[in-house]
Amino acid sequence: MKDVCIRAGEFGDLASVLALERATVEAPHWSEAEYAAAIGGSGDYLRRCLFVADVEGALIGFAVGKVAGNSAELESIAVDLQARRGGVGRALCGVVIDWCKRAGAAAVELEVRASSESAIRLYQGLGFVPVGRRPRYYSGPVDDSVLMRLELP
Repeated sequence: MKDVCIRAGEFGDLASVLALERATVEAPHWSEAEYAAAIGGSGDYLRRCLFVADVEGALIGFAVGKVAGNSAELESIAVDLQARRGGVGRALCGVVIDWCKRAGAAAVELEVRASSESAIRLYQGLGFVPVGRRPRYYSGPVDDSVLMRLELP
């Protein structure tokens, strides 16, 4: 794969973010306004970020993070099907984790479909550990949610 650029998302990326999200069944399917709120999102208590991965101007992935107080969440991540297993997801997660750490978070949490073994392996490889489960949390198809947590040094 050609050189991947990971950078902060911009308002000009929203159409591509939405297109990739709509093409990714596992994605949460937010509104454009929700993604827009994550661009340069800062506040006194709640801060959000949107990072994108692109190759020569073509968006191939994105990730959204949130920090509230000293806790953080990796809210969403999507990588184009053709770009998967090339390190893009790992790079996006790493950038969000670093952003959360700089924003003062003590830990990062996430939820993942129990049937998504490759995503669970990715998160475990980054140091996340399972801390709980929500039965039948997801729909279309119905699936449990695995709660995972990464303590930040």
